This record gives sequence, structure tokens and C-alpha cells, in this order.
Amino acid sequence: MKNVSIIIITLLMLCFSCKEDKKEAVVVEKEAQTPNIVFIMSDDHAYQAISAYGYGLNNTPNIDRIAKEGAIFNRGFVTNSICAPSRAVMLTGKHSFVNGKVDNVSPFNWDQDNFAKSLQKAGYQTAMIGKIHLDGLPQGFDYSNVLPGQGQYYSPEFIENGIKKTYPGYITQVTTDIALDWLENKREKDKPFLMLYHQKAPHRTWMPEEKYLTLMDSVTFDPPANFFDNYEGRPAAAAQEMSILEDMDLVYDLKMLDKDGDIKTKYRGMFQRKYDRMTEEQKAAWDAYYDPIIADFKSKKLEGKELAIWKYNRYMHDYIRTIQSVDDGVGEVLDYLKANGLEENTIVVYTSDQGFYLGEHGWFDKRFMYEESFRTPILMKYPNEIKAGTVINELVQNLDFAPTFLDYAGVEIPKDIQGESLRKLVKGEASEWRDAIYYTFYEFPGEHRVKRHHGVRTDRYKLIHFYYDIDQWELYDLEKDPSEMHNVYNNPEYSSVQEDMHKQLERMRTKYGDNDELDKKSLDHYLDAKNINH
Repeated sequence: MKNVSIIIITLLMLCFSCKEDKKEAVVVEKEAQTPNIVFIMSDDHAYQAISAYGYGLNNTPNIDRIAKEGAIFNRGFVTNSICAPSRAVMLTGKHSFVNGKVDNVSPFNWDQDNFAKSLQKAGYQTAMIGKIHLDGLPQGFDYSNVLPGQGQYYSPEFIENGIKKTYPGYITQVTTDIALDWLENKREKDKPFLMLYHQKAPHRTWMPEEKYLTLMDSVTFDPPANFFDNYEGRPAAAAQEMSILEDMDLVYDLKMLDKDGDIKTKYRGMFQRKYDRMTEEQKAAWDAYYDPIIADFKSKKLEGKELAIWKYNRYMHDYIRTIQSVDDGVGEVLDYLKANGLEENTIVVYTSDQGFYLGEHGWFDKRFMYEESFRTPILMKYPNEIKAGTVINELVQNLDFAPTFLDYAGVEIPKDIQGESLRKLVKGEASEWRDAIYYTFYEFPGEHRVKRHHGVRTDRYKLIHFYYDIDQWELYDLEKDPSEMHNVYNNPEYSSVQEDMHKQLERMRTKYGDNDELDKKSLDHYLDAKNINH
């Protein structure tokens, strides 16, 4: 009996050991599971208009969920603040002067490597849905359904795997529906997936969805403290054509499409064509809201500062309303991932192709290296690795998305990628990180008349060089002057800082391979494309 007891006990111990081994194997398998990636990008979404950043302008509960359940980056920046070049940087992990897409006019070479191609080769199912603003059929994607150019808010056209079609409805919801349909019906569910889910909104002309036409109607927005900036000591800033007072079109931008045709503006006809895309039902809802505003505006005959503040508020209301639809879409995608057991093993990133001016310096649009357009929102969650509530204050750029996704997928990062993986940074394991970031802008002479410039930013200081038809240097102490109102380049107190920042700039240009010859080449190409005499 004693021997029988020993045998039984031994068998029980072996059984328990097997169960523990299996349990451990399951844990190891879960940890080693290849993550899915959902990369959400909006267009021109200012970090100031995401409630997680604390500016109090609006409420974005679904985008905020990404920060609450993961990480928020307080110092995320772009390398070139304009739509198409920013997206090319995102795909390639390389500066504009390396990937060739330096402005909205130059072609993008889809034959070059991008991170989606690398993930596709590694067994990922890949999809690109929404706005990409790069001509040609996207490469690296098993499925693509993208907007031609900027896209339209109402009755939008899409190009699905090379075939153009028009969808009824509102662009933000249509894009979300296509994304959800791909997740549910078009992907192979036994493979890891990459989905680029890219919204048009809140890009100009900020046409809200019908259900949000009255959102925040009772709110009056106070303009930023530097709304009436006189640009003293900053001639490049004075030369722009993106002033809310001077350059924001009453019809094209602010919807003052009066039936009598009294309000004649440069871009009235362009907006009329956008309005004509609506169904009769959509037009009825639109007219019911805007016609009384148009009548009130015409009766007041506003001028000067009163007109500027009125335009600012009309702009802010429509801009924020388009964002609310984007936030709804983010919520739908997050809910789908959770409901289908995909949440834990899916990396979700929310960002914009650049920042945007919400009245700072009296402006709308982007392009400048000043903070509001240089800086972009970045929020990221991945429950398997990223601790909820993580806050990142290091300097990161849109260069870093490509290597980050490759790192998480276990794919070797090509040596010619210029960004750095964020993986160790968000885990708190990065012992060293960059101390400076580099910026370029090339699209001049062109829309909004923002001068060509490049520059470097460190933790505290920023040096900018405007060139081509101007030779102007600007230096800012971001600790003392976060609104960048005082150019201290020629201030003797900053002589040592100026010297150090020039060294930083040259170091950055050398590191990334930029030089004056590349500047000249990009300028010649741009002038030729625009038929401008050299």
C-alpha cells in the first residue's frame, strides 16, 4: 500500500507540474503575441483642442481614453508642418529632404521603403483608410480606400484599391464605417493587422456634421492673448497671409453663403461647389442653422477688431464641431477593439499630421516652426506594455512612428530610418534620448506666403533661419517666452546661447544629411512645378 501511495502522489505531482507548464506556456505565448496596430491620424488637429492636454476649449472623451489608458506625449513635434510632407515622413521615418516629398507639389515615390511594406513582409494584414494626400496607389497595403487629394466633407469620393467611388453621407462617419467594415469583414482574422485610419477633419473648410451644427453655440471663445500680435522684430511672421482678420474668407471659411449673393469673396464659388454636394435634406439642416447667422452678420456691418473677434468665434465653433465627429469615430473603433477581444494586444496611436493655430498670433493654418504648428498631439496605448497614465516630456517627432511600429512587431529597423523607437521611452527604460530636434519648411512662394525656413529646438531654446528672399534669424527662450513674441537673437544677454544654438543647428543638419544644395534643388523643382520664374 505504501508503494501504491507513493506512485499516486508522484502521478499527482507530475499532473500538477504539467498544468503549471501549460499555464506558463500560455503566458509566454500571450507575451510573445505579435501586436496589432491601429494608427489614427487626423488633419490639422491642434493639441490645444484635445481635452487631455488641458486647454479647456472642448471635450474629446474618446481621444482622451487613449491617454488615460496609455501615454500622452507633451512634446510631440513634426519635421515639416504641412499635410503631404508630414505623411511621407510618418510612412518612411525619414526627413522630407531624404524621402523627397518636401512640399505639397513635389511627387511622392511610393517605390521607396515604408514601415507598412516591412510589416506586410512580416505577415501583417495591412490597410490604409481615409486621407493620405500622396498621389498614386498606396504601396504596402493589402487594402486601401483613400481620399483623392484633400477630400470632401459631404458625399465624399474614395479610391478603393484604385477604383474611384462616391459614398453618401459625411466624410468622418464614412471613413469610420469603412475602417470598421475592414476590421470586421475584410481582414484575415488569424493574422496580426496594421490599420491606418486617417480622417480629413478638422482640415479647412471645417464643415460640421449636421448633428453638431449647434454644438457649443452658447460658448463665446476669448481669443489668445497674442491675437493682435504686431510682429515686432519678426518680419517673416509679418509677411504671412494666414491672418484670421485679413485672410480668412467669409464664404469659403466661415459659410456666409448668402442667397442674395451680396457677400462676394475670392473663394465664394469654391465653397458653393462644396455646398452643392449636399443632399436636399442636408442643405435644409445647413440653411436652417446658417441663414440666421448670415442675416445677423449682414445687419451688423462689423469692422476692425470687432470683425476679427467675430471671425475668430465663427472659425472656432466650426473647427471644434468637426473634431467632435472625429472623437466619435475614435470611440467607435476603441469600442470595437474592446468588444472583440482585441484591446489588450493592439497598439493604438492618435496623432495629427501637424498642429494648427487657433488664433495665436492672429492666425489660422500651420507651416511655421512656432510651437502651435510645430507641435502635434500624440497619444498612445498598448495595455500589454504601456502603463495607464504615462506622461512623456521628452522631445519626440513624427520621424519616430515608423521605427516604433517595427520595434513592437519584432521587425528589424532599417539603418537608414532617421527616427527612434518610442518603445523603451514609454516603458521608462530609455537611459538616453535626443536633446534637440530639426525642422524644415519649403513651400514658398506659395499659399499663405510663409517664408522658407529651417531650425533647431532644444528643451529650452529655438533657433530659426528664414531664407530665400529674406535672411532673418530668430531665437526664442521658450521658458521665459512660451508664446514666442520676443526675438532675442541680437540680445547680448543671449550671445552664448546664440552661439550654442548655431552649433546645434549645424550638428542637426550634419546628422540628418541636410545641406544648402538640397535646399536649392527643392526650390528649383517647386518653382518649375508652380511655373514661377527663377
